[in-house]
Amino acid sequence: MGRKKRDKIEFRFYELPQGESVLGLMGERWVGMYGHKERANELHFHNLFELGCCRQGSGSLILGEKQNQYHENMISMIPANYPHNTVSDEVSYWEYLFFDPAQLIHELFPNNARIQAEKLSFINQRADLLPTESCHVLAALAERILDELRDRRPYYRECVNYLMRALLLELLRLQEGKESESQWEINPDSALLTQITPALRYIEENYREPIRAAHLARECGLSEVHFRRIFEDYMNMAPMDYVNLVRIQKACDLMSREDSSMDVIALECGFASVSTYTRNFKKILKTTPYQWKLKKDSYRSNLLTYNISALKGWTGLDSL
Repeated sequence: MGRKKRDKIEFRFYELPQGESVLGLMGERWVGMYGHKERANELHFHNLFELGCCRQGSGSLILGEKQNQYHENMISMIPANYPHNTVSDEVSYWEYLFFDPAQLIHELFPNNARIQAEKLSFINQRADLLPTESCHVLAALAERILDELRDRRPYYRECVNYLMRALLLELLRLQEGKESESQWEINPDSALLTQITPALRYIEENYREPIRAAHLARECGLSEVHFRRIFEDYMNMAPMDYVNLVRIQKACDLMSREDSSMDVIALECGFASVSTYTRNFKKILKTTPYQWKLKKDSYRSNLLTYNISALKGWTGLDSL
């Protein structure tokens, strides 16, 4: 019997701010109605770990195939590549931290690949929604990090980097302590998604270099045919489309910070020519790099608009 056909799951791409270990989404922008009840089964997943703090409101947080009721003073913990959705019953206010656990684990456990893999496995295999009183240390660390990101006082980056390491360790305590308890929702797709994780990591680290699907398959220890099938099934795009997505995201970041020529940007982001760069840029963002660059001052204040979804542009509350 063939595998049961799953509902389409949307992949959404986020990027950490330059030189920082976490992306914070906070403030009045995140007050409103989340999701749509008639589309509650339309799940999505991210490339980064999502930690959410519910300030007010109530509704449902769907984790995999399980529906959980949320209310104020709750913390959500959702690994990268974990299908989920949020649907409000009333106006809600969430604030979020997005981060890459692998980066933090590498810093905490250097030169020990076995321990790094073990700890990353604990972080990525489970998701949960807990009241803050049952994870008060984690909640306090998240609050401090959000405050640092909000206030941006001198040395806030250094403070946040140290606080994020402490938050990661507290997450490990919670995850390892709950390993044998059934109330934690285990990622139904984690095993297959884990198979393509080496490719995602390789792309992030080597997007400037020539990349082929066959090489990505070897990184994952899979045949190219099997790799392509798994990748397209769970990322909703072909491997090379994802490579170009990452490259265009890097190009947007460069253009927002520098005044380099288009050929320099193209080369820096892994495109063989300006024409290839322009073609892919327009395919993904529906505009040319030149048009984007002319309006870069307005985009600087709203770069999250260009944290591209695999299926559609990232637009805010309805897209979380």
